[in-house]
Amino acid sequence: MSSATIPPPAADQDYKRTLLPLLMSNNVLSFGSYVLKSGRESPYFFTSSLLHTAPLLRATSAAYASVLSTPPFVTTAADGKTTPAFDIIFGPAYKGIPISAAVTNELAVRDSLAGTGTWDNVSYSFNRKEAKAHGEGGNIVGAPLKGKRVVIVDDVITAGTALREAVDIIEKEGGIVAGVVVLLDREERVSDAEPKSAVGVAQRALGGNIPIRSVIGLHDLIETLGDKIGEGEVQRLKDYRARYGAE
Repeated sequence: MSSATIPPPAADQDYKRTLLPLLMSNNVLSFGSYVLKSGRESPYFFTSSLLHTAPLLRATSAAYASVLSTPPFVTTAADGKTTPAFDIIFGPAYKGIPISAAVTNELAVRDSLAGTGTWDNVSYSFNRKEAKAHGEGGNIVGAPLKGKRVVIVDDVITAGTALREAVDIIEKEGGIVAGVVVLLDREERVSDAEPKSAVGVAQRALGGNIPIRSVIGLHDLIETLGDKIGEGEVQRLKDYRARYGAE
C-alpha cells in the first residue's frame, strides 16, 4: 500500500497530479497488455473495485469534488459567490453509492475549511436494486428526488445502459437530471461503426443540455504520468489512442 501523502482538499488543487500516481501505486491503474471485452488489446487497465481504502477514497472524492466545483456545475456571481447548479448527488447502485456519499462529505469538508456554506443544501441519494416493500419502502435511499436537480456520479460509462437506468429512475421519481460525472473516460471509439466514445454516445443520447464530464481521461495518463511510467509506456498509450481514439 502506498504511503503517499494526500494534501488537504482544495477546490483549486491540481487533483490529477495527486490522484493518478496514487491510483497507479495501488494498482487501480495498471500498465501492460490487457484484452478488453471489446477484444482490443489495451496498454492499460482500470480496476475501480480497488477504490476501497481511506486514502484512495479521499483522493477520489476530492477529485470529483473539484470537478463539481467548476462550471457548468456551479455558477459564480459578480461578487464571487459560488452557487451549486444541483441539489443532489446520485450514486447508481452499486459502485456509485460510496462515491455519492464520499463526494458529498468532501464538499462539506471544503465548506468547513473555507468557512462558507456553499454546499449546505446539497444532499446525496442512491437506489436499491430491488424496491423495499416494508419500512420507508421504495428503491431510493437518501434525499427525495422530486423537484430536485440531480447530478449522477459513477466510475465509468461503458454501453450506457446503467446510465440510462439511472436517468429513468431519477425522472420517475420526479427529479431533473442536471449532469453526469464519471471517474474515467477511455476516450476511445465504441466500435468501427461508432466513432464516438462511450461518453460521447451517452452525451448524444442525453442531449446538449445535460453535461457529462470525466475526472480523468486517456489524455491525462499521457500528459501527467510520463515521468512515472517511462517513454515506452507513453508511446504505447499514444499508439493506442491513434488507433482507437474517438472523434
